[in-house]
Amino acid sequence: MITLPFLGRLSLSEWPVVVISLLFAYIESVISIITELIPAPVLGFITSLLKYLHTNAFRLVFPKDETEPTDAELNQRQLVKASNIHDICKVYGFEVEDHIVETKDKYLLTIHRIPPKKKDSPVVYLHHGLLMCSDIWFLMNRRDQNLPFILHDLGYDVWLGNNRGNKYSAKHLVLKPSETKFWDFSIDEFAFYDIPDSINYALKTSGAETLTYIGFSQGSAQAFASLSINAELNNKINLFLALAPAITPVGLHHRFVDALIKSSPNIMYLIFGKKTLLPTASFWASIIYPPLFVKVIDVSIKMLFNWKSKNIDQSQRISSFKHLYSPTSVKCIVHWFQIIRNGSFQLFDENVSVTNSLTKVFQPATFPTKTNIKVPVKLIYGDIDSLVNIDKYSSLLPAELTEAVAIPAHEHLDIIWGRDVDKLIFPHVLKFLAEHRPDSKSST
Repeated sequence: MITLPFLGRLSLSEWPVVVISLLFAYIESVISIITELIPAPVLGFITSLLKYLHTNAFRLVFPKDETEPTDAELNQRQLVKASNIHDICKVYGFEVEDHIVETKDKYLLTIHRIPPKKKDSPVVYLHHGLLMCSDIWFLMNRRDQNLPFILHDLGYDVWLGNNRGNKYSAKHLVLKPSETKFWDFSIDEFAFYDIPDSINYALKTSGAETLTYIGFSQGSAQAFASLSINAELNNKINLFLALAPAITPVGLHHRFVDALIKSSPNIMYLIFGKKTLLPTASFWASIIYPPLFVKVIDVSIKMLFNWKSKNIDQSQRISSFKHLYSPTSVKCIVHWFQIIRNGSFQLFDENVSVTNSLTKVFQPATFPTKTNIKVPVKLIYGDIDSLVNIDKYSSLLPAELTEAVAIPAHEHLDIIWGRDVDKLIFPHVLKFLAEHRPDSKSST
């Protein structure tokens, strides 16, 4: 009889989680197939009808206020309706450019640029986190709480990156997203290709010699990994600002789920397959009543990470959570679970069943961050963020180049969407930028 070794290691307490997860994945797959079979005009009509019902339901629950809505309230309504980064930025009177980056392994990434006020402006590049895209940087209900706009006002040339496979980068010169091979990537590919190729493009297009890198969560991890394996990249980044940096999270809050992924990271393949994670999530985000969708996200992140989002107002969660999800590969999630399991910021382990045997035949290679990173690093994190293991950073980063700032009583998402980002986060960001602002002379 054929058995699956990693299933044999599950305890009785873990099996209910497996069964529920498999059932959820099955239902999600069926829904995905059904939505693909529905003709586009019919699906569009259903979506429009549901959005209309949402609007009217909202008016019934919250009777119309006779007072004039605030700018933040007006912005929130438009942000919820926005379907892409161009719609989002138009809310604040900005336009962004689309630029296509061809990676060395032939993925086509769409990265965005806010055209600078003048030529030879210093360049800032921002990169999103896991299951996100460049939208995340523009979702605050107030203009002065969106970091890219502040940087643009200060005279920076602002660029925003996107990972392969996400909302804006689902293209390859040979492969199609319907093929499993398209989704065969992890943090390794982000580090070897997406980050350096995007940075090289931004520098070449702007004519600058160096840029400042700002990463959120996995966007920081990708840069740490890329800098550690690419000596040349260290000469192209003058400052690295890591917001809520995730390198070696200790685990998940839900003890059954945590035990499950630590015992067998590859179980994600069994549950979700080997392509993209939750392909219909964006569809559901567009049709579920916004306050209800926020409740679903609140419950999910509370269960997984023990985040309570007390620093993010309900109206802000409606704006931000609507655009929270963007596709990535299941393999990327498996990579994170390997890192969590081993407590090591390592490259993807292609043969986890062998390397985790008692004999330890192979040892997964770790990213040499402490010895190879030569760039000033500034960490800004919430002191109650369950994903940031700050005590571990001393062994992972060069002490002489690293400075950390803890934001009291803040969690992970609070660092970009908290109600006081302009008072608690931006001053640190702008201080570090001012200290390291490079000569803006063109290299051309």
